[in-house]
Amino acid sequence: MKMYSIVTAIGMALASSTAFAFHCPADMKKIDEAMSKNPKLSSAQVTEVKKYRADGESLHKAGKHQESVDTLAKAMKLLNIK
Repeated sequence: MKMYSIVTAIGMALASSTAFAFHCPADMKKIDEAMSKNPKLSSAQVTEVKKYRADGESLHKAGKHQESVDTLAKAMKLLNIK
C-alpha cells in the first residue's frame, strides 16, 4: 500500500508540472489579445506589462513554469484579465 501512495504522488507531481507547462502559452495569448485592443494603461504600465510578458515567456522556455505563471499573472492583473 505504501508503494501505491508513492507512485500516486509521483504521478500527480508530473501531471501538475505538465499542466503548468500548458498554462503559460494560454496566459501569453490572453495578454497578447488584451494588448492588441489598446488597453487604457499609462505608458509606464504598458512597459511593465511587456516586461512581464517577455520574462514569462523566457521562464516558460527555461522550464520554470510556476515562475512563468506567477510572472504572467502580474501582467494579467495590470490588464484586468481574470
